[in-house]
Amino acid sequence: MDDLTAGLLRAVQLVLTLDPELIEITLRSLQVTLTALAIGCVIAMPLGAWLAVRRFRARRLVIAVMNALIGLPPVVVGLVVYLMLSRSGPFGVLDLLFTPTAMIIAQVVIITPLVASIAHQAMRDLWVDYHDLLISLNATRAQRVGAILRDGRRALLTAALAGFGRAIGEVGAIMIVGGNIDGMTRVLTTAIALETGRGDFALALALGIVLIVLSLAVSGLSHWALRTEARGRW
Repeated sequence: MDDLTAGLLRAVQLVLTLDPELIEITLRSLQVTLTALAIGCVIAMPLGAWLAVRRFRARRLVIAVMNALIGLPPVVVGLVVYLMLSRSGPFGVLDLLFTPTAMIIAQVVIITPLVASIAHQAMRDLWVDYHDLLISLNATRAQRVGAILRDGRRALLTAALAGFGRAIGEVGAIMIVGGNIDGMTRVLTTAIALETGRGDFALALALGIVLIVLSLAVSGLSHWALRTEARGRW
């Protein structure tokens, strides 16, 4: 019990004094996660809106596959990305394995289906409201997609925050493709796993505190976005 208390106090001290190693790992985590989130949103949000507007024969199949990919095990994603980027893989010549870029690629694969699914559900509801108006205005498909994306920006913010929460807490895939290299690819989740194994519970707890604070901040922003959206509709 005394060791736990001492470790917790030391962890709080590391956070309050802005320990350089703690700051470095946190900034790298945010860099990787935010970059992956930006790329994922650029892909997922227009895709979700397009699926809401467009009608084609395989549409239900595409939506079903997209929703199914949400539950794809991250370690499987990490394994596939590893094989693709390894020296014997098709993209091995790029020498991206065990770099932040490889971690970003893995996170993009993980979060894109989630963001696209949430965006599609929100855009589908908006399309019901906008369908007759946009059809009567003879809007093109691109204009229809743009219109519902603009009006559904709060719902899209919720989708983005959900993607951020999924990415920031990921450990399996980025451990495989990043290698948890000190000063290069070590992020919050992988550092927590490493320091716990080493027995350095103070640093592990400090990293955990930062991760919890980031998760709570994302949860608060998501709740605020939902309340703002509900008030706007009311």
